[in-house]
Amino acid sequence: MNKETGVLLLPSGEAQALRRRIPELPGWDLGRRGLCDLELLMQGAFAPLGGYMSREQYESVLAGMRLPDGRLWPLPICLALPEAVAGALEPGAELALNDREGFPLAVLRVEELWRPDRRAEALALFGTDDPSGHAGVRRFFEEPCDYYVSGPLLGLHLPVHHDFLDLRRSPDELRTSFRRMGWSRVLGTHPHRLLHRMDREVLLGAARRADANILLMPAADQPFLVDDDHFHKVRCHRAFFRNLPEGMAQLGLLPLASRGAGPREAMLQALALKSCGCTHFLVDASQGEPQPCNGAHAYPPRAAFELLERHADELGIEPVLAESLRYHSRRRCFLPAAQVRPEESVAPPTPEELDTLLEFGRDIPSWYVFPDVLEEMRRAHPPRHRQGFSVFFTGLSGAGKSTLAKILYVRFMEEGSRPVTLLDGDIVRRNLSSELGFSREHRVLNVTRIGFVASEIVKNRGIAICAPIAPYEEARRANRELISQYGGYVEIHVSTSLEVCERRDRKGLYAKARAGLKKGVTGVDDPFEPPQHADLSLDTSGLSPEEAARKVFLLLEQMGYVR
Repeated sequence: MNKETGVLLLPSGEAQALRRRIPELPGWDLGRRGLCDLELLMQGAFAPLGGYMSREQYESVLAGMRLPDGRLWPLPICLALPEAVAGALEPGAELALNDREGFPLAVLRVEELWRPDRRAEALALFGTDDPSGHAGVRRFFEEPCDYYVSGPLLGLHLPVHHDFLDLRRSPDELRTSFRRMGWSRVLGTHPHRLLHRMDREVLLGAARRADANILLMPAADQPFLVDDDHFHKVRCHRAFFRNLPEGMAQLGLLPLASRGAGPREAMLQALALKSCGCTHFLVDASQGEPQPCNGAHAYPPRAAFELLERHADELGIEPVLAESLRYHSRRRCFLPAAQVRPEESVAPPTPEELDTLLEFGRDIPSWYVFPDVLEEMRRAHPPRHRQGFSVFFTGLSGAGKSTLAKILYVRFMEEGSRPVTLLDGDIVRRNLSSELGFSREHRVLNVTRIGFVASEIVKNRGIAICAPIAPYEEARRANRELISQYGGYVEIHVSTSLEVCERRDRKGLYAKARAGLKKGVTGVDDPFEPPQHADLSLDTSGLSPEEAARKVFLLLEQMGYVR
């Protein structure tokens, strides 16, 4: 480790020699959070850590937010491994740490392996081990972790980025930039949400109080190339940055993975920004929190600011509390909340209200958002009638799914406003899932494949019409979660009874099942789990195909996906 900068990258000669040994070493491909942690470790943003924490460091940090030598440190920085990988390691072994494509970035020299008490860790970090009331706890328990592994890191190469390279500057590069410009006082801010007009006033007011320039360092995950949300957020931050006074601020990206640990997380953000050369840190009332669960915040207001203020001298970075502002309807400006009477205050739209305004193409108050930020928001979130969406039919064989799907396909093709793809169950089985059988595992896999293809179509503003049997709720729920990230998901249960489906039996499927010639037929000897959240239920036994299709179109029109 470079003692001056904390950087963990090996000199080129040593790195080259280590690379030659990589093929002999076991390897582990890091996920998003692991890649973020590794990048900040190797860049020196997590100094004094020279690698992943030992068990003694881990337990000391959990117990009192300090390393064993007494220095403040709020959160464990540990490498979590599954038993299948950790079981093959022992102290003294070396483990290659790779990106998601298997490219080696560093080598870990293993010193310790241990099984952590994850519930005790959650209680220490979040104050609760209940995932239902805390989004950070939910994400914590979703991460697979059998062992923690500690040891020093030998850095070979920083994670490779292809996006926004001008904004991805290391702490050392930022400090050098500040010295070159003569910036001795720098206010850092680390937002996780989009910023608007009120945020500009808050930021400039804090900079005036601190007598400092501004470093705007929004969170930057390690995105897959298909992560539209990441690119959208950074474009919006660029648009916001253009509305700050010229020469007063710099914009960068900080690859600090969010844990949602509230005050502890705010302290880690402060330390990372300090490594970038910041002398001050803008702290809002809920700094470091995850998105509120059930409308409730996980931590008391100002908890993060009060923790940082108590330890400001020791941390070496001064917290600046974000001022609470309100929009004055008569004076048409932002004022401190205490100076605005309730009847004169105009509340900004909530995130949910903002989503609704965007979805239905409605006006957003000009006092709230900058025009160029709004342009980016509308670009990423067009109104529903211009979004992609998926109509997902589910029901027994013979219920009428394919007939309905074909009618919708033809109508949308006639309209011609968006590209349309039909993913009928039989078509998919022949072309995408021909090697799969009809076990529960294979049926779930077949439906999730359909969901993935549909999500790609929806992401590119197309219409995906899906008509598999899809008998299991777990696969349908996974598809809803995946596709809804990119556009609309409309689930229609074609609820025609088994008796009617057997009378139709155009394929002879039920006759073979009843005769014992075919096993695993849904509705006969394999269950169909009725949808719990269908947007429409249609029994086609008393409806013509055209009447049933009309009901679907009326629903789509009501939901705003068609005009």
